[in-house]
Amino acid sequence: MLPQSFVLERPRDRSTSVIFSSPHSGSDYHWTFLQRTRLSESQIRSSEDAFVDRLIDMAPSLGAPLLRAVAPRAYIDLNRAANELDPALVDGVHKLAHNPRVASGLGVIPRVVSGARSIYSGKISRTEAESRIERFWHPYHTQLATLIHESHAAFGGATLIDMHSMPHEAVESMGRPGAVRPDVVIGDRFGASASAELVERIEAIFVGAGFNVARNAPFAGAYIVQTYGRPARNQHAVQIEIDRSLYMNEETITPNSCFDEFRAVMAGVVTQLTDLGRGAMPLAAE
Repeated sequence: MLPQSFVLERPRDRSTSVIFSSPHSGSDYHWTFLQRTRLSESQIRSSEDAFVDRLIDMAPSLGAPLLRAVAPRAYIDLNRAANELDPALVDGVHKLAHNPRVASGLGVIPRVVSGARSIYSGKISRTEAESRIERFWHPYHTQLATLIHESHAAFGGATLIDMHSMPHEAVESMGRPGAVRPDVVIGDRFGASASAELVERIEAIFVGAGFNVARNAPFAGAYIVQTYGRPARNQHAVQIEIDRSLYMNEETITPNSCFDEFRAVMAGVVTQLTDLGRGAMPLAAE
């Protein structure tokens, strides 16, 4: 029996134009994949947005759908384009235009995890790469596009909140010594994927919950917000990155002692985010 390609949790009563997605929280490491990797179980999980789906799993009870990955990011990256194939990993792929994500080993089929540690000892076949894309990538994005279409039909627009986590070290080196580091980074592709009004309201929600917030640095948003963010059509997409150290032990990849308290704070945040989609849609960008 083939594994699920995603999990969609629908609300009993869809009452908001907001949609939540968690494309990197998949944790189904099939034994055949673990057999092939040169990494330990903890190493292979280092690029996973562990527990992010649990931080927002109250969304359906608040009227918003939650779409989350099953397969792990190390196996297939749903936040990349389907054609971002790495010639250094996938046999038979020819190098085309320079793509910094692919060049660094972070294409749709990743070659490395965090710390630039290689996942495989050699290459994989193009047939295998395309099979993963067909099995997991296309169903996820077809479902995401369907949810956005449903939102337009019911509410006249859509707001996609794409949830991620970031290693603490990613923000630890930001800015000058002693500077306040962000707990949350909001990515809107520098204004291209969501209206300024909406992003300001999202930032205010996180600030009101006690978080230090930055925009677009070091993460401005990748394929999902770039593809689905169309503010001129009242279709907004925002990437949210949360510092993992706030709720988990990054070394052991387990919830830390603050997890339940942090999840309670996030419940308040998710409540307010869903409320953004209950009134008039944000104005389209000029």
